[in-house]
Amino acid sequence: MLNIKFWNGNKTRVRQSYESELLEACISATARDFGSSTVQVDTTNYPLAEDESNVFANGADILVTVAGNLKFEHQQKIIIPQPLAKGLLGYRLILIRNESLDDFSKLESTRALQALSIGIPQTWADAEMFRQNGYQVVEEGTFDDLFVLLKSKAFDYTALGANEIEDVYKERVATLGDISIEPSLMIYYPYPLVFYVNPSKPQLAERVASGLKSILDNGQHEQIFQKHHGDVVERLNLKQRKIFTLNNPILPMEMQSFTPTLLD
Repeated sequence: MLNIKFWNGNKTRVRQSYESELLEACISATARDFGSSTVQVDTTNYPLAEDESNVFANGADILVTVAGNLKFEHQQKIIIPQPLAKGLLGYRLILIRNESLDDFSKLESTRALQALSIGIPQTWADAEMFRQNGYQVVEEGTFDDLFVLLKSKAFDYTALGANEIEDVYKERVATLGDISIEPSLMIYYPYPLVFYVNPSKPQLAERVASGLKSILDNGQHEQIFQKHHGDVVERLNLKQRKIFTLNNPILPMEMQSFTPTLLD
C-alpha cells in the first residue's frame, strides 16, 4: 500500500484539520484508479524559511500552501492550480489593542491604514506583499510571539484569515486581555490555497488533481467546506465590513485569473 507523506506544519489547527480532510477525500475518490493508499500527516513546524522550503528534499510528498509562496520560489514543484478554500484565507480580519478600537472605527482611506504598522511573523508569505502595497510591516518573531508583541505595542495591528481568527483568538489571545477582533474592517487580497506536490511524484499530482475534480463535481468538497467554515460569512459579518484591497504580486501566472467565491 502506498504511503503518502503530507507535510501539514507551520499553520493553525483549523487549517490543518480542513486541509487534511480534503487530501484524504481526494485520495479516497481515486482509490479505484490508483489503488489503496494511506496519508501520513507530518505537522512538524519549521521556524526558519530555509527549512520549510526544503520539505520536499526531506521526504514530503505533498503540502498545501498559498499560491506563489516565496519560500518555494526557487524549489522545483508541481502546482495543482485549483483553489481549495474559495479564497477564504485572503479575507483578513484585524486584531488590535482595545485602546485602538475607536481610532480604527474611524479609518476611511487606504492611506490611513498604511500609516499604521502591521505585525507579521518572520517567514510568513504575505509580509513582502504588504510592503509592495505600501504598508508599514514589522516582521518580527514567530506566530507564538505575535500577540504578546501586539499587546506590548511593537506594532499597531495584525491580521489573520477569517477561517482561523476565532480559534486563534480563543486559544492564544483571549487570556492576554486587552486585544479584540476589530468589528468593522477587513483586508482582502487574492490568496488562494493550493496543493504543491514533490516534483518526483507526477503520478501523485495526477491523482490528487483527479480526486479534487471528483469531489468538486460530486459536492463532497462543498460538504467539507461547510463542515469547517459553513457560517463564517454570516458569523463574522464579512459582507458588511469595509474592505481594504491589496494587489498580490506573488500570485503565479497560472492563478492570475483567480476570483474568490466566498461572498457569492
